[in-house]
Amino acid sequence: MGFDTALTRALGIRVPVVQGGMQWVGYAELAAAVSNAGGLGILTALTQPTPEDLRKEIRRCRGMTKNPFGVNLTLLPALVPPDYGAYAQVIIDEGIKIVETAGNNPGPVIRQLKAAGVTILHKCTTIRHAKSAVKLGVDFLSIDGFECAGHVGEHDITNVILLNRARQDLGGVPFIASGGFADGYGLAAALALGAEGINMGTRFMSTVEAPIHQKVKEAIVNAEETDTALVLRRWKNTSRLFSNEVTKQALKIEKESTSGEFSDVAPYVSGKRGREVFLNGDINFGVWTAGQVIGVIHDIPTCGELLTRIEKEAAETLTRSQSLYKATPQSKL
Repeated sequence: MGFDTALTRALGIRVPVVQGGMQWVGYAELAAAVSNAGGLGILTALTQPTPEDLRKEIRRCRGMTKNPFGVNLTLLPALVPPDYGAYAQVIIDEGIKIVETAGNNPGPVIRQLKAAGVTILHKCTTIRHAKSAVKLGVDFLSIDGFECAGHVGEHDITNVILLNRARQDLGGVPFIASGGFADGYGLAAALALGAEGINMGTRFMSTVEAPIHQKVKEAIVNAEETDTALVLRRWKNTSRLFSNEVTKQALKIEKESTSGEFSDVAPYVSGKRGREVFLNGDINFGVWTAGQVIGVIHDIPTCGELLTRIEKEAAETLTRSQSLYKATPQSKL
């Protein structure tokens, strides 16, 4: 007995759980651990400074697992954009067959990857964007609810609504649920709403193998679901961040800035400062992303322990749900 969903069949994984791409977190140590545990581990391409560095990381990960793993390639606004095409070409050259895409104007990269036979999981925060991705030929949609960490979109639609809409409106294109998932109960709920699996980010940050400082993991465990904040909404680039001192300062400047210039807040939301948090363990040194799911994370297991538990919880929950409905005997009258 085991899971048999469109996701497990297409990706060759045992448990329908994807470790989403995370900047400064998605290294080989974590991706390999998730894949070895039966899920789909994912390297984050732009965590690597150059395409050639990504090539080295792919090879390093391949030396740590024999199971399928993927690469995340996120396209975001930048004054000097990375050479996305070059990153995609390295992914193709290295024989990676699964890519998680996200962000703005993904068409050229998706077409490049699809031409090489790559399976695409594309993240969307609205059904409108999902329908556009379907036209590009993506294989799976990752429906990202407002609960998620990082870029939440500008429409504030939670997963219960988004997943229902995806089931209703996407013409049978398979989708997975992202944002707010940390356990087997959530997986069972996502499957009941029509998803083929789930994507988890913040939950995997709080695992033994996550390559971030122990104090960050402990901060996640000790946090409540109210300990996040939405920043950069003024510039239509809303991000959900862990609510620390720098996040609060950034939010204050965003609300009070008379110029309305992004440069007023830029020093506070620097990715370089956020990376240092993961290295030095000072959770107030810079901003870092975390989803509302921090409220239901209470431990720091290995990826193997976590996925084993998720599988057991989901199976028990699905069995219990089935038992709640019994056919009514027909009247003999």
